[in-house]
Amino acid sequence: MSPRPNSSTVDWTPLHAQLHQLLRQRQLLEKHQPILVAVSGGQDSLCLLKLLLDLQPKWHWSLGVAHCDHRWPPDSSANAAHVAQMAQQWQLPYFSRTAPQVLKREAEGRNWRYQVLAEIAQAQGYPTVVTAHTASDRAETLLFNLMRGSGTDGLTALKWRRPLTTDVDLVRPLLAVTRSVTGNFCQTLGLPVWEDQMNRDLSYRRNRIRCELLPYLREHFNPQVDVTLAHTAELLAAEVAYLDAAANTLLQSAQPDPNEDCILNPSAEIIAQLARSRLQNQPLALQRRAIYQFLQTTLEVAPNYDQVDKVMALITAPNRTRTDPLKGPFIAEAMGDWLRIVRLPGPA
Repeated sequence: MSPRPNSSTVDWTPLHAQLHQLLRQRQLLEKHQPILVAVSGGQDSLCLLKLLLDLQPKWHWSLGVAHCDHRWPPDSSANAAHVAQMAQQWQLPYFSRTAPQVLKREAEGRNWRYQVLAEIAQAQGYPTVVTAHTASDRAETLLFNLMRGSGTDGLTALKWRRPLTTDVDLVRPLLAVTRSVTGNFCQTLGLPVWEDQMNRDLSYRRNRIRCELLPYLREHFNPQVDVTLAHTAELLAAEVAYLDAAANTLLQSAQPDPNEDCILNPSAEIIAQLARSRLQNQPLALQRRAIYQFLQTTLEVAPNYDQVDKVMALITAPNRTRTDPLKGPFIAEAMGDWLRIVRLPGPA
C-alpha cells in the first residue's frame, strides 16, 4: 500500500523553492486568496497539490480540491473516490462533478471540464482555479498544433494565466516544470499517484506525441526538448501579445470616420470596413495579424490561413475585386479605399 500523504511534514525540496520564487516573480497567486485546485489524481496534479499545501503557511491560501469525472475510462468512479479520500486526509474542501454522458473525445472532455471548474469556482467563491499543466504539456501542445497547421496563437495555447469567466482566472503554476520532475517528486515523497491507463492509449494523437514522438526527440535530437519547446512557446507568447496590441492600434486607425463619405454598394449589406491606405506599407506580419483580428471580430469565427490570405490580397487589389464566400453569404471586397466585409443578398 502506498504511504498516506501527510501535510504536517514538509520535506522542502528544490521544487518547493522554485515554485515559491516563481509565484513571487510572476505574481500568479496572491496571499490569503481562495484557490481551487483541479486534481485528477495523476502525478502532475498531485505534485501541484502537495506543493501548494506545503507553501500554504507562507502564503495563507484557502485551498479546495475539484475533481471532474468524465465517466471514462471504466474505473473513473474509483479514481474520483481516490481523489476524495486524499482531500479528506489533507482536510481540504472537496467538490466533484460527473459528466452527464461518457466523454471519450479529448476536446469535448476538456470543454466540459473547464465549464465545470468555472461553475464550481463561482458557486464556492474561488476567484482562481489552478491546473497542473507542465512544460511537457506545453511542448506537446506546440507540436500538436504545429502539425495541425496552427498559427502562432495555437503554438502558445497554454499560457500562465487566462480568464475562465469574467470573475474566475485559470492559472498554471507548473509550466516551467517537466513531467519527469513531477514524477520524481511524487516518487520521492511516496505520494499515491493514480495511474490513468488512458494516458497510454495511442488512439489519442496527443498520447502518441507523449509516448512516441517526444521520447524519440529526446533520444535522437535533444534530451531537454520539453524545456526547449516550452521556452519557444514562451517567446512566441510574448511576441503574439505585442503583435496583438499593435494590430489592434492599426485597426482602430483604419476605421471609417462617421462623418466621412464612403463609396456605397447598393447590392450588398456592409458589415464592416477598413481604410486600405492605412494598411498599406505596414509590415506583413502586422497586416496579417490585423486582418485576422478583423475577420475574427466580424465573422465571429477563427479564420484560417486561406481566408486571411484572400482578404490580405485586397489591400492592394484593383477596385471592385472580391473574394469568394468567406462564411455563408459573407465576402470581402475592395471598393475605392475601403476593404469591406459584406453580406450578399439571398436568392429572391
